[in-house]
Amino acid sequence: MITLRQFFLLAAIASTILYSSIYPQQNEFVSTKGKMIIGPEGNELKLKGINLGNWLEPEGYMFKFKKADSPRKIYEVFNELIGPDAANEFWDKFRNDFITEADIKFIKECGFNSVRVPFNYKLFVNEDFSSGCNKPGFKLLDNVIDWCSKYGIYVILDMHCAPGGQTGANIDDSWGYPFLFESKQSQELIIKIWKEIAERYKDKKYILGYDLLNEPIAPYFDIERLNPLLEPLYKKITEAIREVDKNHLIILGGAQWDSNFKIFGKPFDPKLVYTFHIYWSDTTQSVIQKYIDFRDSNNVPVWLGESGENTMIWISSFRKLLERNDIGWCFWTFKRLDTDRSIVSINQPDNYDKIIKYADSNRQTFEEIRKSMPDRSVVKEVLFQYLNNIKFDNCKINVGYLQALGLKN
Repeated sequence: MITLRQFFLLAAIASTILYSSIYPQQNEFVSTKGKMIIGPEGNELKLKGINLGNWLEPEGYMFKFKKADSPRKIYEVFNELIGPDAANEFWDKFRNDFITEADIKFIKECGFNSVRVPFNYKLFVNEDFSSGCNKPGFKLLDNVIDWCSKYGIYVILDMHCAPGGQTGANIDDSWGYPFLFESKQSQELIIKIWKEIAERYKDKKYILGYDLLNEPIAPYFDIERLNPLLEPLYKKITEAIREVDKNHLIILGGAQWDSNFKIFGKPFDPKLVYTFHIYWSDTTQSVIQKYIDFRDSNNVPVWLGESGENTMIWISSFRKLLERNDIGWCFWTFKRLDTDRSIVSINQPDNYDKIIKYADSNRQTFEEIRKSMPDRSVVKEVLFQYLNNIKFDNCKINVGYLQALGLKN
């Protein structure tokens, strides 16, 4: 017969053994400990990252387009300008050259220790929207993960555009509504894609984690009805990932541009990180206090997954605010066209204004398309220049942005 104290001691030992068998603490993977993200060496990992935006999920403003603001609308513009076959060749070249080993090497040299890779789910499905590993997304991720592993950069994989749309805005390539939360088929597909990604990369030690959904449920929808649907979907995706991958972190964003943490219950997995995004706010303690309170009350790490698109003074001030509160960060974005609000600026080709003018023209009918169409020989030359200009060696470095982030070049 055992005493009560012996019973609780045995129970604790059994619980530890069970936990270790389900979530093995392997030194080569990033993990969590209370409110901290822990590196493989056992010390706190303070994330300093940059988003690789516009690479695997083009955004209109990064091409200087106003009307063609989502990926599918951008693809329509290029299909109309040069035809679908030539456009496909353009995008293949774009994806191969926009982010290369040279870019990752530079990111490391600047002092970043992590990158967030936003992607469109369509790169991971076949034309009939069944999942599978024969689509370009896997090869592209293979490359960037290999380069990051070589240079010691942690990778966060971010589903920016989910089946059906999780946001209902241009950024998720949706049809103007977060249909994901009302579609069983779309939910089954996102679960399948995440599980395939996790299966493929489960042993990659420089994968830090999976950011399941970028900025779900925009504020202009029925959030009282939609918000309660978010965490249950997170749980389903996590359950599927854990069937094949118990090594990596799961990163959960709040509702309404990743800002609303009230939708969360108690943490349901021992390796959760909660992410928030903030743009164009004050840089005072009150702006981030609710996330600190959430971190403290739930004893979990929080992380800033996106911020930026502002002055260098603002970026410096906000970055320092985060660091004073022990919050890791990942600013937006690494590379885009003709700007000082990214780390790297792409030089704008001659006559690129003709493409902007066409993209922003009225193109609702075939007659309007014909009337607005610029000379195709000029367009092809402009796009050839653009593809050449996106290569790292041909870009301009915005030293001021690096300095605002407390980094060097």
